[in-house]
Amino acid sequence: MSQELELLDPTAELSPVVRPRIARPASLEGKTFGLLDIAKKRGDVLLDRIEERLRERGHAVRRFRKERFSIVAPPELKQDIRERCDIVIEALAD
Repeated sequence: MSQELELLDPTAELSPVVRPRIARPASLEGKTFGLLDIAKKRGDVLLDRIEERLRERGHAVRRFRKERFSIVAPPELKQDIRERCDIVIEALAD
């Protein structure tokens, strides 16, 4: 899929960022999943269940959490996730 995706940043961006889509992995075998809790209520409940299901299937899982949902993830957190994970699932809930 070589379709471009337009991402909109709700933090008052002046011009939208256009990035090509990242290719999906051919297989999930041997991949490490990062689960990012953005600190909204009950997001951890959803991620707990996702983690349980992934581990049942033999996948490695790492958990991460933002300090508050209303702030952008700090660069250090994003870099840590990028270095340690192949696939990231971000959860928000209420």
